Amino acid sequence: MADREGSSTAGAAATFAIGGGLVVNRLGFGAMRLTGRGIMGEPGAPEEARRVLRRAVELGVNLIDTADSYGPEVSERLISEALYPYPEDLVVATKGGYTRPGGRWVPDGRPEHLREACEGSLRRLKVDRIDLYQFHTPDPRVPFEYSVWALALLRDEGKIRHVGLSNVGVRELEIALDIVPVVSVQNRYNLTDRASEAVIQACEREEVGFIPWFPLATGRLARLLRPLDEMAARRDATPSQVALAWLLAHSPVMLPIPGTSSVSHLEENVAAAALKLTEDEVATLDRS
Repeated sequence: MADREGSSTAGAAATFAIGGGLVVNRLGFGAMRLTGRGIMGEPGAPEEARRVLRRAVELGVNLIDTADSYGPEVSERLISEALYPYPEDLVVATKGGYTRPGGRWVPDGRPEHLREACEGSLRRLKVDRIDLYQFHTPDPRVPFEYSVWALALLRDEGKIRHVGLSNVGVRELEIALDIVPVVSVQNRYNLTDRASEAVIQACEREEVGFIPWFPLATGRLARLLRPLDEMAARRDATPSQVALAWLLAHSPVMLPIPGTSSVSHLEENVAAAALKLTEDEVATLDRS
């Protein structure tokens, strides 16, 4: 059990209001790994996948992130099978803009594709409106503005409540904000990959949530960050828990979504929300 004692970082709120109105606990759940190997096809144990989702909600997780490309379609369907009708405070965020021919990840930011993808997500999730719909990745064959305008139109039509972006830089965020209110950015970010630091700072200025994907840098933390192991040992925590606690302390707009297909691993991750690092501990990891 992680140690909760010590002088913690000050003022770290446990919740964040996405778009100013959707209040979520800052530690969410990423549903990508509930699918088969390579994020393709059905999971080997579908009932266990549904049990993970139900347990996440029981533990207070009320932000679940998915995408139509996970499976494809499998992750969204599992979510509706496990959780529909949804708890009133649950935010299911999904994404469109990738296709999976032959298991590859191929961007498709054409407005017609994004509309079709959104309609498919609405059906699979069994909702009339998606709380947070994110453009999964810019498509080099399609002007970025065209893709964002497609989501703006879907928002105007009431099919999505809020617009988010994924895999973008500061410039793309600025372009999108001139077209439609943007409430979240989802980029790769963790202790070993901080390339999106400038994007986080822009999100803080604009009060936009930042959703780090690959937040635990699976397999790399133990190899690269000796201070993490030492800190975890002192705190009677796991290195993964400390890494998640660092993310939460690093920025007030940070919304980590660690994913897993295991109930026990899920419970370990969620417990990290209660681990408050000291300012010295945060500074040590910042320098690592």
